[in-house]
Amino acid sequence: MRIVVLVKHVPEPTAVWRFSDDLTLDRAGLDGRLSQLDEHAVEQAVRLAEEGGPTECTLTCLTMGPAPAADALRKALAMGGHQAVHVLDEALHGSDALATSLVLAKAVQRLRFDLVVCGMASTDAEMSVVPSMVADRLGVPQATNASALSTNGTSVTVRRETDSASEEVVVPLPAVVSVTDQSGEPRYPAFKAIMAARKKPVQAWSLADLGIEAAEVGLAAAGTVVHDLRPRPPRTAGTVVVDDGDAAVRLADYLAGARIL
Repeated sequence: MRIVVLVKHVPEPTAVWRFSDDLTLDRAGLDGRLSQLDEHAVEQAVRLAEEGGPTECTLTCLTMGPAPAADALRKALAMGGHQAVHVLDEALHGSDALATSLVLAKAVQRLRFDLVVCGMASTDAEMSVVPSMVADRLGVPQATNASALSTNGTSVTVRRETDSASEEVVVPLPAVVSVTDQSGEPRYPAFKAIMAARKKPVQAWSLADLGIEAAEVGLAAAGTVVHDLRPRPPRTAGTVVVDDGDAAVRLADYLAGARIL
């Protein structure tokens, strides 16, 4: 079985975001990491690969982005990926979700695949649309919000937890599956695995390798435009209600004044 797991290099959650003159995120100037939600996708993909046996399954980690995105691939390889592909091209700068899904779908097609596993969202943009877009471009079914998944080689079975029920969904392969952060704790790579990941093959592909024109991606081709941005204002001090016997009344008055009640 050929499994492809999509991963993304995102800014550290505690980092102060900076933006370039063209109003895009200055990714090169920020410390980054493998998206936490994508760690869950890698964990589930590695579990499937381990269940299938090392000779029966190939697990490829795939990303697109500037040079630092290779760090996300190395983390995914240390977690158990077999090989990696990094789509790296200057023309990708400023690409939106539409262009991202185009590039990833073309790369997945070139790899050939039975199953694509991805997180339910990235922790920077949090749009949650790329997995569906990739599935649509590939012309394969998608199972979303998986808390557990298994495969028999011809189909993938997904468990989904909703507010009212636990659902089991079965889709034929090839397919795309997005997993949630309820799918299990991602493993922490041991030092030996981290060192071994440095020797695993990482290929760099350009847009030309995928048959994509530069005009199809990047800031100029984006379907969304950022006109302005400003820092979030600092948080103001809250209101403290001291209970002198009338705290309930004062709290109700405050909520009513704030039009919360």
